[in-house]
Amino acid sequence: MLQSASSFRPLRILLAATLATALTPVAALADALIDNVTGMTLDKDGKVVRFTGLLLTPDGKVSRLLSAKDKRPDKLDWRADMKGRVLIPGFVDSHGHVMGLGFRLLELDLAPTKSLDEAKARIAAYASANPERKWVLGGGWNQESWALGRFPTAADLDAIVSDRPVVMERADGHALWANSAAMKAAGITAKTVSPAGGRIEKIGGQPSGVFVDAAMALIQKAVPQPLAKDRNTAFLKAQNELLSHGITATADMGTTLDEWLTYRRMGDAGNLRVRIMSYGGGVEDSVRIGGTGPTQWLYNNKLRLVGVKLYGDGALGSRGAWLKQPYADAPGQTGLGFMSDDVIRNLMSRAAMDKYQVAVHAIGDRANAQVLDAIDELAETYKGDRRWRIEHAQIVDPADLPRFGKHGIIASMQPVHETSDRTMAEARLGPARLAGAYAWNTMLKNGAPLVFGSDYPVESPDPFAGWAAAITRQGPDGQPYGGWQPQEIVTREQAWRAFTMDGAYAGFAEELFGRLGHGQQADFVIVDRNPLDANPTELRATKVEETWIGGQKVWERR
Repeated sequence: MLQSASSFRPLRILLAATLATALTPVAALADALIDNVTGMTLDKDGKVVRFTGLLLTPDGKVSRLLSAKDKRPDKLDWRADMKGRVLIPGFVDSHGHVMGLGFRLLELDLAPTKSLDEAKARIAAYASANPERKWVLGGGWNQESWALGRFPTAADLDAIVSDRPVVMERADGHALWANSAAMKAAGITAKTVSPAGGRIEKIGGQPSGVFVDAAMALIQKAVPQPLAKDRNTAFLKAQNELLSHGITATADMGTTLDEWLTYRRMGDAGNLRVRIMSYGGGVEDSVRIGGTGPTQWLYNNKLRLVGVKLYGDGALGSRGAWLKQPYADAPGQTGLGFMSDDVIRNLMSRAAMDKYQVAVHAIGDRANAQVLDAIDELAETYKGDRRWRIEHAQIVDPADLPRFGKHGIIASMQPVHETSDRTMAEARLGPARLAGAYAWNTMLKNGAPLVFGSDYPVESPDPFAGWAAAITRQGPDGQPYGGWQPQEIVTREQAWRAFTMDGAYAGFAEELFGRLGHGQQADFVIVDRNPLDANPTELRATKVEETWIGGQKVWERR
């Protein structure tokens, strides 16, 4: 039945009232205040700024830094009294692997082991405690830490687990250790040929059980892929670990489509806390994720595909780093170059064409030279603010070091690699070839933007360990006295900048986060001591008590 016109009057009145309300100015939400802090940050020029209060806008940005003399606002939405504790900006890890960290936390971790026997005992105990697992998976081993003098073998694993496949990833992620059951499942025989960019270690013509770089895929293709729910669990584990170390933003190097979908699921569910600057695992993955170029920031500036990650060579520990001259401890080997000069140029050009930022893993001096050559050529075509990145830049020919200052090339380096790897680097290269090794200070002197990270899970994501290493070039034991290649030490403020504001710059995010200035996201941590006053031992021992992102507390030590 048709309604009369009069029956619509209440609805018209309601709509008019609603419209009037919408047009009436409302009082702005009050600011919030983080008060009574021993606050420190860097300004745009990298100078230290101290404050006692942090005024926040309702949407979680920094409104103003307050000194002790500044009057506090009368009207606040809320106020948090930090009782004089130390507040610093959240850390930006410029090179990590989020899902790799998560799965390492879920699977067997061999990083603490100091000998092959200790590793074997841990694997045997894990296999016994997890009889339902059809594959025994884990990683973190390092034959150098074991002082083994060789790679481990399938026979070593077969002696403890022979009834099902066992696959353990090397600490640097550039080699796999597999037992005979795993090799059988993957169809590996004496006739299997090492792929380009990879090496099957052999003993007496038979596969020994170690697969380096591209050869890892021969085993990985047989390993069951994790389910979406497993990926979700791994992500939450990784996120909690990062937040516990005060990392509020991270570059995720080599993001796969499955990993991107995991981040999207977390964002859709409201569970994404840490900020992720994603670099797709090659051009193909980046194009599948981003389509025509970098994505916008998603989930309130929590997730963005920024660029493409490419691999130029392997790692030093597995002798996969590509060197100009043979290894000192393996005269017949120069490592593994993953791409010809034409291929790397084509891939970098394809990425740059769609305005993806390009980040290339290069550890050996030959690999670094190849990337530098490619950038020299491509920079003539791809103008503007490209921020080319070289990841690791561990061993560089001294003649090539000044080239990092050209074209705005970012040296993305990890201080803890130097302290962990120095004795191995000496063995691999010999003393005469170390002048361009882990050359942080020289990078700065040559005008290259220097950014720091940890390469987790290869190393712990703890930024305080990296900060201490950067200013001492000494390990946790204080060795060597005076620091290894001490001319490459950087100042405390330079290292802090490389772990914060310049890390944001490296991901085109310097306007969003990285320091505590007007309009920046209020990403900060509360720590148990003043890192600018602490000696290196105390700096390493610094503990994060609270982590805040966008003005919200997202982690607290219990």
